[in-house]
Amino acid sequence: MSSADISPDHRRSTRRFRKAQKLAPFVFLAPAIFLLLVFLLYPLVSSFRLSFVDWNGLGNGAVFVGFDNWTRLMNDTLFWRSAWHNILLAVFSILVQLPIAVVLAVVLDEASKGSRLLKIFYFLPLLMSSVALGVLFKNIYDPNFGLINGILDGLGLYGWTQDWLGDPKMALGSVIAVVSWQHIPFYMVLFLAALSSFPREITEAARLDGASGRTIFWRLKLPHLQGTFRTAVLLVVIGSMRYFDLIYVMTGGGPENASEVMATYMYRTVFSSFQLGYGSTIASAMFIIIMVIAVVSLRVSKRFETEV
Repeated sequence: MSSADISPDHRRSTRRFRKAQKLAPFVFLAPAIFLLLVFLLYPLVSSFRLSFVDWNGLGNGAVFVGFDNWTRLMNDTLFWRSAWHNILLAVFSILVQLPIAVVLAVVLDEASKGSRLLKIFYFLPLLMSSVALGVLFKNIYDPNFGLINGILDGLGLYGWTQDWLGDPKMALGSVIAVVSWQHIPFYMVLFLAALSSFPREITEAARLDGASGRTIFWRLKLPHLQGTFRTAVLLVVIGSMRYFDLIYVMTGGGPENASEVMATYMYRTVFSSFQLGYGSTIASAMFIIIMVIAVVSLRVSKRFETEV
């Protein structure tokens, strides 16, 4: 059929159909884009805007102060101390959570009998509410009636008992231990999913060639997990930089700001000191720090992945 035989009405309907095809993806994406704009972009822009005012969050008394809040932030030793605690949380989370998660994933991947029950058992900490978990471990760490000191006393290790959350030297480490215990199951499932895609034929062939389980893990399975490691490191870093709920319930950032992180410091600044402008500055700085660390982590992990 030549183009001359096609009627004008058919051409118009074809054009409308093609136009509708091009618009269809945007129509389906519109609700998601709207939610992102309302709940992500708008608060982010508002946070940066409020970082240039001095305001207690009540009434219309906001006063534009320019970069005064940012100058104050640069000289705020408590903020940088809390940021350092976030970095420590990220480092120890990587060093503790990921190796244990890999070991558990490998064990469960090799297990046959009872593996489903073990998967459920290991996944239980992640199913608990962070607030409930914080209250639970606050009681476990109690220096007088807590389970840990009770066990140490029962074993005769009286010198090992501590005020786990009340001692500035022990508070941050005690919180990091609970955070790691809670999130290990998530990364275990992540690595377990990656191992499930590893071809069983390769493992069987390696065993027939006399390769030990350790050799199979280090030479075959671990390289297969490189991409998953990269994702896990990024998730750990971002999660550690914005962690709040469990730390706030267990210590509130204390004692003596020993477990203060950026999110708890921001919360106290806004809702306890009623400094909404400076609190927004802290929130904006958190966003910048997280973005920079995430980009650096991606590049470093990508370089490591290509070199292995």
